[in-house]
Amino acid sequence: MSVKLRLSRVGKTKRPHYRIVAADTRSARDTNFLEILG
Repeated sequence: MSVKLRLSRVGKTKRPHYRIVAADTRSARDTNFLEILG
C-alpha cells in the first residue's frame, strides 16, 4: 500500500473547499482516506 498526501474536495457545487488527507494511491480522490491532516 502506497500512501500519498492529497487534496480532498469538500463543500458545495461551485464553492470548493479542500482538505489535506493521507490516502492510498489506488483510492478515489474523496473517499477512503486514512487520516485528515488539515
